[in-house]
Amino acid sequence: MATIASKSKKRAWPAIVLVVVTLLLVLFVIRQLDRAPRTDDAYVYADTIDVVPEVNGRIVEMAVRDNQAVKQGDLLFRIDPRPYEDALTRGKASLVALDRQIELTQRTVNAQQYNAQSVRAAVERARAAAGQASDTLNRMEPLLSHGYVSAEDVDRARTAQRATQAELSAAQLQAQQAAAAVSGVDALVAQRAVVTAEIALAELHLEYATVRAPFDGRVVALKTTTGQYASALKPVFTLIDTRHWYVVANFRETELKGVKAGTPAIVYLLSDTGQRFKGAVDSTSYGVAPDEGGLALPGGLPRIQRTLNWVHVSQRFPVKIRVDDPNPDLFRVGTSAVAVLEPARGNDGH
Repeated sequence: MATIASKSKKRAWPAIVLVVVTLLLVLFVIRQLDRAPRTDDAYVYADTIDVVPEVNGRIVEMAVRDNQAVKQGDLLFRIDPRPYEDALTRGKASLVALDRQIELTQRTVNAQQYNAQSVRAAVERARAAAGQASDTLNRMEPLLSHGYVSAEDVDRARTAQRATQAELSAAQLQAQQAAAAVSGVDALVAQRAVVTAEIALAELHLEYATVRAPFDGRVVALKTTTGQYASALKPVFTLIDTRHWYVVANFRETELKGVKAGTPAIVYLLSDTGQRFKGAVDSTSYGVAPDEGGLALPGGLPRIQRTLNWVHVSQRFPVKIRVDDPNPDLFRVGTSAVAVLEPARGNDGH
């Protein structure tokens, strides 16, 4: 019996050791997952823009093809510039004609001003003559009763006084007419400002007829070519910003402790699992759309499907990881990826 019991104990030892090793391995894996959260619920992301013309016209040159890489400043396409060149030419011609009209009008205004000044001088002369005639009459009238002057002399003085007063009134009326005749170039100058603004707008439209790449990128979703009529603000294709690549990884809320901007990360793509890329957390989402009922949140929030509906499952939040040195031949928007965060290494300052 002792021999049988001894043999049973010997058989149990390997099982016990296996259980212990398994538990230690499970604890090690759990610890590693706590120290370096990992998820394969991730994809490659890059910023994109819709390339839209800002003027209407027929495309006369398409300088790119679908999926082509472009550099900042490269020509993308050109819209027929002739209508905008004509508008610019007309505006410049109108400005030249208006400047000539302003010059001629200014000469006329100057002549009118000189005439008005001359008439004002005549008014002053007439006013002085009328004043002198009135003074002479006022001095002579008291002398008539003493016989120092004759009645004929006084009558002549009265006549002269009335004549000079009439001349003063006529000169003042002529001065009013001369002042009213003085026009101005204010209206023409205001019209010149309008023409100048039209020229600037025509130059801007002509510039918009040539569309260039605003940054290094890659053309996608191009489905047109030369001859197509392009409408303003209607997309022609999409341009991916290849200057910065990201991996958006959905981590459980229980794994986000210690994760912040700058936390180191390692990512790789399912299209080539042999290449690893270093990166750092750019940001962590602060909102996702809930699957269940409750308060209605604003549209546009990320929606992450939970896999189990009959038990409480930790919510996942998108973590945006900036990739430091991506391989341009591998990184495509939407490519499946795997991300591993290393918050402990980031907290250690390494």
